[in-house]
Amino acid sequence: MIKTIELTKIFRTDEVETTALNKVNLEVKKGEFVAIMGPSGCGKSTLLNIVGLIDNLSDGKYFFDEKDVSTLKEGQRTDMRKGNIGFVFQSFNLIDELTVFENVELPLVYMRIKESVRRKTVEGILERMKIGHRRSHFPQQLSGGQQQRVAIARAVVAGPKLILADEPTGNLDSKNGLEVMKLLSDLNKEGTTIVMVTHSERDSGYAHRIVNLFDGRIVTEEMRRNMEFATMSNEQ
Repeated sequence: MIKTIELTKIFRTDEVETTALNKVNLEVKKGEFVAIMGPSGCGKSTLLNIVGLIDNLSDGKYFFDEKDVSTLKEGQRTDMRKGNIGFVFQSFNLIDELTVFENVELPLVYMRIKESVRRKTVEGILERMKIGHRRSHFPQQLSGGQQQRVAIARAVVAGPKLILADEPTGNLDSKNGLEVMKLLSDLNKEGTTIVMVTHSERDSGYAHRIVNLFDGRIVTEEMRRNMEFATMSNEQ
């Protein structure tokens, strides 16, 4: 599903040139759960932004779902994200002026889905995330764990092929963090590909594979739960 070849990202100002990613070669198969780890400033979030078609690369190649998306313009990247990629952020990134229902509905509005279909789809995902009783509340009226449930509901409401999670439990206590990781794990078991940036050893234990970054390069990869992933892959 994801393949990068010599992917490089350089940030430039008038005085400074910083290489955030340096010839990264990464492949993520359909249905896989990959955790990206490494110290702060090593390029984890930059890599996630490029994989999520939020940012562009400076050099190299990036293939998403077997399509070369390396040179897409911003508008083309936006169109490619719709219905294909869902995002879960540490800071939730919910819109304070919208209710829970409206926040989750937003991706479907952008996709111009009929209102009747939107309503049914959003109601179903809110119930699944056990947040339906808060559908009319605003984000600031929710706990951190509830806000992250809403963020996950918004990420998956359009049935994306890929979920990108950037420190999804970073602002949560242990109990709520475990609940969020179980939700992501369940989605993965149903076939959704997940790439997660994390500092948490506990959270990385849910992944099939751990990719370690350092100074913008992949330095090590560690396989986990090999048999379970191999079985799932063979069934697809």
